[in-house]
Amino acid sequence: MNAVVSQPQLPGMPEPANILDIISRAASDPNIDVAKTEKLLEMYERIAGRNAEVAFNQAMKAAQEEMPKILRNKENQQTNSRYADLEQVNAAIVPVYTKQGFSLSFGTADCPIAGHFRITCLVSHVAGHSRTYQADIPADMTGMKGNQNKTATHGFGSTMSYGRRYLTLLVFNITLTNDDKDGNQGAETVNDEQVANILALLTETSSDKDKFLRYLKVSSLSDIPASNYSTVIKLLESKRGRS
Repeated sequence: MNAVVSQPQLPGMPEPANILDIISRAASDPNIDVAKTEKLLEMYERIAGRNAEVAFNQAMKAAQEEMPKILRNKENQQTNSRYADLEQVNAAIVPVYTKQGFSLSFGTADCPIAGHFRITCLVSHVAGHSRTYQADIPADMTGMKGNQNKTATHGFGSTMSYGRRYLTLLVFNITLTNDDKDGNQGAETVNDEQVANILALLTETSSDKDKFLRYLKVSSLSDIPASNYSTVIKLLESKRGRS
């Protein structure tokens, strides 16, 4: 069962319930100035909206503080990297964000970038405030070599799953880990997009991936510490400049 989330009151602002009481009494007075009543209603809506946004931000802070690290439970054979699938992500975080009064609704919108889908996520809070996030995701129709390997329907479904997963991770600032012993231990490693960037540079510079991994003292690209990502990119870019 979801916890009841109280709505904070902004300092120095009147209680919205009090304003509603004033409006109610004013509406019963045949001599009331309609323009003043409308101003009172606008004030109520403004205060209620601000309070709802404060409640949203406080609940988001609480949710992010409680979020666990999520184990990368799947392996992408094409990029030799590990990732957490949507089921893994949801199992770990849905109980956390629903307890704080949040719900997520995903959809699509017109995307100005050819070959991409714009995926949207409406994050709603029980206090009444909501916020929309979006990401333009390339249509997942081809493999690493550029050959089409999916039908249009399959590609759309794969893109939606990818987009939902990454939007959810971004909204709640989720950390992924490869450590299956303790999700709260171990340094954060590079994400799937960073792995793809490294792999692209390895291919572009005709680098031997196995030798590169041995040089970095890791078993796979997804094991590279996130803190070393920029150094790895600069290293490969410098090799590209010499080729």
